[in-house]
Amino acid sequence: MKRILYIIMIWAVCTNTAAQERIAQNKPYIDLRPLHFGILVGMHLQDIEFQNVGPQIITEENGAQTTQTILCDADNWNPGFSVGVTAEMRINDHLSARFTPTMHFGAKHLVFRNLSRLDDNGMPTEVTQDMKNTYITLPIDLKFSAQRFNNHRPYIMAGISPAINLTGKAQDYIRLKRYDTFVEIGLGCDFYLPFFKLIPELKFCYSLSNALDKNHANELQDTGMKAYANSVTAGHSKMIVLTFYFE
Repeated sequence: MKRILYIIMIWAVCTNTAAQERIAQNKPYIDLRPLHFGILVGMHLQDIEFQNVGPQIITEENGAQTTQTILCDADNWNPGFSVGVTAEMRINDHLSARFTPTMHFGAKHLVFRNLSRLDDNGMPTEVTQDMKNTYITLPIDLKFSAQRFNNHRPYIMAGISPAINLTGKAQDYIRLKRYDTFVEIGLGCDFYLPFFKLIPELKFCYSLSNALDKNHANELQDTGMKAYANSVTAGHSKMIVLTFYFE
């Protein structure tokens, strides 16, 4: 048993030593440029976190008042597509600033459960909404990179991302504001290929402000929809984004 452990230890040391051998570097001077540009494509998952109001007094069309409890939630993370451009400015050997205007095409699926109105099976009645979202984001990030070894260089990043929401139907149950601001944090790795640099990155984005359009309920023509629109007081959008940069 001791001999087997000894052989395994020797193999591990030899493998690690071989992995640390230097090889020919691709694009050896690309990170020394003061400014470089690229494109990006990726995919993302969208979600939104709501704050429900709980029981609310509803005035029916006949003037009668009832108390209803409606809960709203996004029932899953919905996939979407992202595309944009990137510009990166070198600050020093390990730190750089990055600007990446991006368009995110996606949606959120909302479910409203009326706990005060039950169906024939005794379950809360449900209505749904497919909230289409097309965001233009303007992230400004700081990227802290480790020392390059051979043809890869891991990094972490964080930044702030103003966003413009281009979509939103006037007669949906819930509508989001036109403008939002996300904070984002993530990690990635630079891979130096013979003709370009490939950078896969995974980041998490969370909106800092209340993204909910509070005046939307007053604009609804269908009075029956207002109880659902008023069932939430705040909403914070979330995204998980997997991006591939090409520089």
